[in-house]
Amino acid sequence: MVFHTILRFVHIVSFAAWFGSVLASLFFLKAIESKLTGNDGNHTEFAALLKRFIKLETKVADVAVIGVILSGILLAVFYHGWTIPVFVKSLLIVLQIALTIGYIILSVSSLTYPCSKQEYVKWYRLFGISLTMFALVLIVTFFLL
Repeated sequence: MVFHTILRFVHIVSFAAWFGSVLASLFFLKAIESKLTGNDGNHTEFAALLKRFIKLETKVADVAVIGVILSGILLAVFYHGWTIPVFVKSLLIVLQIALTIGYIILSVSSLTYPCSKQEYVKWYRLFGISLTMFALVLIVTFFLL
């Protein structure tokens, strides 16, 4: 029973860390928006800061995602079984990862700074996708399954 509690704890903390890293990135991008979309001469400094932040955030998010996946697999194997609710949650997480990575590759990775506010909106769309998927996972987990 202790192992189950530890696995659930790791699963929940990993999910929270993943969610938190996404929110932190959103707030950071909002804070530096004027520096990356304006005509200030120091946009290269802020672009470098953004790149450094994203590298660090990605490390945290990657560890958190791996924690969610591994603890989820272990919970399914040892305690819950591979039931339909487990498959639905798993598919939602895989979909979230695929949509996020796909959007980053297609839209966000091509941004150069300074950029227009219309181009910068691509960042907010990325977070819209991520936060929508987080909400969907939580709604399905707590209210529908």
